[in-house]
Parts: sequence; structure tokens; C-alpha cells
Amino acid sequence: MSASSTDKGLLTPENGVVIFIDHQPQMFFGVASMDRQDLLNNVLVLAKAAKIFGLPVILTAVESKGFSGRITPQLLEVFSDLTPIARSSMNAWDNKEFLAAVKETGRKNLIIAALWSEVCLAMPALQALTDGYAVYAVEDASGGTSLVAHGAAIRRIEQAGAVSVTALQVLLEFQRDWARMEHYDEVMAVVRKHCGAYGQCVEYAAAMVHNAPAEHRR
Repeated sequence: MSASSTDKGLLTPENGVVIFIDHQPQMFFGVASMDRQDLLNNVLVLAKAAKIFGLPVILTAVESKGFSGRITPQLLEVFSDLTPIARSSMNAWDNKEFLAAVKETGRKNLIIAALWSEVCLAMPALQALTDGYAVYAVEDASGGTSLVAHGAAIRRIEQAGAVSVTALQVLLEFQRDWARMEHYDEVMAVVRKHCGAYGQCVEYAAAMVHNAPAEHRR
């Protein structure tokens, strides 16, 4: 997808890096700000968006050999070629290997999803902003230990200059124009599998309006 003057202000496959922080079983258990299955679906929408459109991706996990466990297998399956960065610090921005990985991408737009919002999202987001990065917090692929904690974290980073987005928003912003057919089928497959009512509408249109056979709707 080529860049154009109308890319101004938008996320594109050429100007962003997607970062997943601490999407580990124990961290999922602690989420109380949204349904955990919905959270996982949103994480996979974001992951597959990054994969489909070829963005650099960074995976990192805190205390994976102890309390929190390995990164959830559904996410690892999407990025089977990546080695997650192990950390002890709750703040990924304190980790030299993580920081080096961010700098190595050469991208200034950080699209971040993390567990938990009030800790592992807020701290690196705030520090990335002070270091001159633009931060896009994927609100529905992140979760907090309560609605209050999640909401307070999002407000705090927004007040510092971050922008909140959703996983589906990121996917569709990368696609942007339905006349771009290069990734159309892959995008529609993600929508059908992970995007709830929207996916059901797409499936209905394929089946009832366009009379597509079942094998062409997957």
C-alpha cells in the first residue's frame, strides 16, 4: 500500500509498530474491566491486523517463568517466528532489550495493547510520550483489574497526549479502502471470526444477498 498525502493523521502499515505487553494467562485472570473472551478476541484482531499488513511487532512478557506464565498460545501462534522479550520490570520502558527493539523498528507511532492497563500499559505509554513517540492505546485489547482502574489509566495517558483506539478500528484503518483488494479476503476472515455482530452481518450478506457458497465465506 503506497503512502499518500491523505495518510496525514492516520495509522498506516508503513508508519506504525504494534506492541503486545503481558498478554499472559495470569494477567488475563486479573482482568475485571471487560469480558475476558471479548478481550482475547480483540487481541487477536489486532495481532492479525499487524500480521496481514506486515507491521513490525514486539511481544514482551513479565515474570513468565514465575507468576504470570507464558504469553497466551493464541497470540504466540500468530507470531510463531517471534521470540518474546522477557522482563522483570512492570514497566517495559525500563527494559533495555525492549527499548532497543522499539528503536530498531524506526517507527514513531506505537500501537500498544497491554495487561494490565493501570500498570503495564500506562507506564510505558507515559514514558514513550516523553521520549517523543506517538502512542495509540488499543483500549479494548487492554484490560484493567477493575472498570475504575482501566478508565483511570486511559484518562491518564490521554491527558498526557496518547490516543485511544480499538482493535477493529486499527484493522479497518489499515485496510481503509475496500477497493484495495490485496488483503481484502484476509481482513474479511478476521472480521467474520472475531468481530461479533459485524462479522455476523458480513456472513449474512455473503450468504443471503450475494448467495456465496459456504466455502467462499470463510
